[in-house]
Amino acid sequence: MAVSSAATTARLGGALRRVEGWALVVCAGLTPLLAWLGPLGFAPLLGLLGLLCLSAVRVGGRESPLAAILVLAVVWAVLSLVWSPHQPGRLEDSTALKLALQAPLYWAVWCAARRADPDLRRRALRVLAWGLAAYGVLLIVEALTGAAIYQALRTMIGDPIRPDLAQKNVAQGAFALALLWPVAWVGGLRAGAPGWLGLPMAAGVALLAWNFGYDAVLASVGLAVATAALVLVWPRSAPKALGLGGASLVVAMPVMLILLHAGGFGAGAAGLPESWSQRVGYWLYALDRIAEHPWRGWGLDASRAFSPHIQLHPHNGPLQLWLELGFAGVVAGALVWAFVFRRLVRDERSVVAAGIAGSGAVYLLFGAVSFGIWQEWWLALGALAASAAALADGEEIAATT
Repeated sequence: MAVSSAATTARLGGALRRVEGWALVVCAGLTPLLAWLGPLGFAPLLGLLGLLCLSAVRVGGRESPLAAILVLAVVWAVLSLVWSPHQPGRLEDSTALKLALQAPLYWAVWCAARRADPDLRRRALRVLAWGLAAYGVLLIVEALTGAAIYQALRTMIGDPIRPDLAQKNVAQGAFALALLWPVAWVGGLRAGAPGWLGLPMAAGVALLAWNFGYDAVLASVGLAVATAALVLVWPRSAPKALGLGGASLVVAMPVMLILLHAGGFGAGAAGLPESWSQRVGYWLYALDRIAEHPWRGWGLDASRAFSPHIQLHPHNGPLQLWLELGFAGVVAGALVWAFVFRRLVRDERSVVAAGIAGSGAVYLLFGAVSFGIWQEWWLALGALAASAAALADGEEIAATT
């Protein structure tokens, strides 16, 4: 009876891993399409994937500290609503509710990527690599034609769009490729995809960012390559240094901005492009508000209450943590980044660890200059990048055992 029960459990576990594996394959296939046509769709996609993968949830071993940090951070964020000047008008607008749901669902996706059926894990990595390479080629064409394909598609479905808005929408998808291409490339390599797939990925990001004038996206390519090179050359010390650097960036962001302001950074904002000038204004205003409540913060989503001085969020993740969640939220954010990079320490050189580090650095960059830390699609994209990293890491472990 015990043998029969164990066999049934093993078959059930295998079936669940195959379901999770196929779900990851489908997600990988949809990723380029969503990046091009509707990046906001990453949030429902990862939410649905998390529901399918709930049986994979595990907390233990090296992951226990990270799980504890995330749980405490969400609890603190929800608690901070008590004193936040911004209260959601509708339930579906509640950032606290979304965070409470996203945390376990995205954790489930990450766990599923770590335990999925090996054949399906490799298939998901190959699908992601080939799909993002094709998307990179598409972005090259869009960059050279002013997003003509996107405009033609919108016209064909009866929803025409102005050329400038089309370029803006296509560029938003470029952020997704900029984040994913380093980890997707090395994951594809580990799963047997050809190495040249990384070229159209990186070229698509760089050319579109150059032609459409998106400085942060263009800088991300160089940052990803430089970060990956550091980890490849110094597999033990570089991830530790990156972990310390990422954590320090979160903690010391207000001090860094104060020093820059003292050096004339704020006074020179008028000479910057409009988008950067607005950011500087948001940051300087946020510094004043942080000084009023540095320990507890102003509360979750408080940034929305400071219009017109801050529109929606300060476009600086570390600063937003300081502003809304105070010192406790900042410590949690710093520990997460320390954990992310510390996991990449290897005794030998690892292309996979290098690629994951490259994507991690890009997420940190975009979070510091572009997106609000609670934006649903951006959190979902981060979960997708982490899951791709888990897939690639799993393949590296399998290849060395």
